Amino acid sequence: MAYNPLQPIPTASGADIRRASGGSFAAGLFWSLRPRQWTKNLLVFAALLFGQRLTDPDAALRSVITFVLFCGLSGAVYLVNDITDREADRRHAHKVKRPIASGRVSVRGALVTAVALATGSLLLAAALSGSLAIIAATYAAVVLLYTAVLKHVVILDVMTIAAGFVLRAIAGGVAISVPVSAWLLICTSLLALFLALSKRRHEILLMAERAAQHRPSLGEYSPYLLDQMISVVTASTLIAYSFYTISPEVEARFGTPWLGLTIPFPLYGIFRYLYLVHQKASGGSPAELLLADRPLLVCVALWVGAVVLLVYRPW
Repeated sequence: MAYNPLQPIPTASGADIRRASGGSFAAGLFWSLRPRQWTKNLLVFAALLFGQRLTDPDAALRSVITFVLFCGLSGAVYLVNDITDREADRRHAHKVKRPIASGRVSVRGALVTAVALATGSLLLAAALSGSLAIIAATYAAVVLLYTAVLKHVVILDVMTIAAGFVLRAIAGGVAISVPVSAWLLICTSLLALFLALSKRRHEILLMAERAAQHRPSLGEYSPYLLDQMISVVTASTLIAYSFYTISPEVEARFGTPWLGLTIPFPLYGIFRYLYLVHQKASGGSPAELLLADRPLLVCVALWVGAVVLLVYRPW
């Protein structure tokens, strides 16, 4: 019989799941940090790119360090999240395989690792600048608040996810002392909302009537409501990016009126993502989808290349 992800699964004890899952503690701990999700932290490089500091070795190094410390912080938060949700995850068709829910990684081991990662990351941020340490600590606090409370509150859950992306973008600017423009913050928050709403849509379709049992806030959404929200955010994202590329302020800063030529890339990227969400039932993990879908990955790479060519103009 074919596997049906919508079919309820029996609740198993931690020992039963552990015997079925196999694997080492070290490997389980590493995957609990969700390295595939670290692509979200690439947003810290936005200020380096659009702040025209890409060729500055010191700024590039500081951006790389900022990326590393945010990977550490996000990994620590994922561990705390999996500790908190381990019982609910054991009733989920896919999350039951997570190392902490399956018992491969102990709660104590995960908690010690989370504290060590968070402490080390915040100390690294403080070594770069006090302002960056404040932003990093704020990010950690916001994501922990989401894990504990806000992910159970309808609408605020997706807005908190967007706030995490915005804080990454701000951190990237603070790390290299580049002011982050309002345009970047607007586009970042709208795109993050688009991804978060698409993920919610995937979750409620995957779990059907069990969605509210897994997380009460999911019961407050419906595919129709989410489609309406996604439509609003999709249009807003494309309009915001389009106005950004053709604004006189941006033209004067970069010395080129041709940044609008990059508009087709986000247009295709968003349409491709919507296609995958609606036609291929994807969207559960935006970071993994980006890595798995070649057309989407090529689109992002071409967009970055086009921006570099237009902003830095080597000719």
